Amino acid sequence: MSMFSIFSVSGSAVSAQSQRLNVVASNLANVDAVAGPDGQAYKARQVVFQTAPMGADSSAGVRVSAISESNTPGRRVHDPSHPSADAEGYVTHSNVNAVEEMVNMISASRSYQNNVAVMNTAKSLLLKTLQMGQ
Repeated sequence: MSMFSIFSVSGSAVSAQSQRLNVVASNLANVDAVAGPDGQAYKARQVVFQTAPMGADSSAGVRVSAISESNTPGRRVHDPSHPSADAEGYVTHSNVNAVEEMVNMISASRSYQNNVAVMNTAKSLLLKTLQMGQ
């Protein structure tokens, strides 16, 4: 593995964590949503990562293979006066857990920062290697 492939691996990880942060932001924005565009309650989404093995083009790294929806039932609140209430008077809210999403956000943010630090370290090592040749 060459020093330049470090940029490919870390760059793909930064891109994947960026997508994860976008999904977390979407989940957090819909914590209290009662109905989505299809009339159903919002379902929490999770990013599924997949490793990209080093191939002939030496493009190793990580990528987002899918964004899955959680199948856990949404929180039901009895509020017969709400316009979205069902026949029994219950309103189904999204199944997003705000605490879990905050943990996901912190984890994704730290992973993003760590991969940026890896790229900066590799850059400084390459610059020092070039300076040795002067």
